[in-house]
Amino acid sequence: MSIKVSSLTKIYGEQKAVDAISFELKKGEITGFLGPNGAGKSTTMKMITGFLPPTSGSATVCGFDIVKESLEVRKRVGYLPESNPLYYDMYVKEFLEFMAGIHQLGKSSSKRIAEVIALTGLTPESKKKLGALSNGYKQRVGLAHALLHDPEVLILDEPTTGLDPNQLAEIRGLIKNLGADKTVVLSTHIMQEVEALCDRVMIINKGKIIADDKLSTLQQSGGNNGYVQVSFGEAVTTAELLAIDGVSHTEAQEGNSWRLYGSEVEQLRKNLLHFALINNRNILSLQSNSQSLETIFRDLTK
Repeated sequence: MSIKVSSLTKIYGEQKAVDAISFELKKGEITGFLGPNGAGKSTTMKMITGFLPPTSGSATVCGFDIVKESLEVRKRVGYLPESNPLYYDMYVKEFLEFMAGIHQLGKSSSKRIAEVIALTGLTPESKKKLGALSNGYKQRVGLAHALLHDPEVLILDEPTTGLDPNQLAEIRGLIKNLGADKTVVLSTHIMQEVEALCDRVMIINKGKIIADDKLSTLQQSGGNNGYVQVSFGEAVTTAELLAIDGVSHTEAQEGNSWRLYGSEVEQLRKNLLHFALINNRNILSLQSNSQSLETIFRDLTK
């Protein structure tokens, strides 16, 4: 596993910011790390990257302990913090050259700087001072810095802050491509970002992990907001539909169309097809509608 966390805890005074959380993340996976403000997201990411020592528990990154082998961990992690600290008096290339020196890239630094500038779309602004850049381009510089040493693990805290719609599409594409051969942890309050990019979702609330699963599984299993929209070729009664395993309630639509609600949308769809087969009913149209991630998030954290 690229990241392995076991009973990781962080306490500030009397406040338990992170409460004995455990999870494992593997290579080639983009994980959305979600939670309300103050839930413990940033604290968790800072501990994994070696910026904060844990109060108790343990974590390893690419097999290296975050406390005992902190420098080895940092060599393998690219971190874009929410604050995105930059030296505003430096030029873009100057800043990346400075960071390349810290990472000890040596002779390969010039080539790598050119690569990350191109990757993050910084070419038009590469000769400007950081302080003169728009918020969107400052965010791109932060991402270029995180990618500079070609890390195995990327931890991105609000990476798309300040991006316009065109920039957003470009950076989404970049993160998606990076996720093919790296471990990516993406923290954001924008649910559409997670739905567009992430394979897996973890939700933290009050310092505890309260959900951890594939995005598709979460959307199909959280409450009764998911439904199947179905149109039959002939009349079907409410009693018949409620007898189908997994149907919690129904709504009649125009004609012979129905909206059937249930907690497991895909299983409900299969059960509906089985019902039609054994009862010789014709299904003219069938559409699944899983509940949105935003709804799931609100239900779990309210």
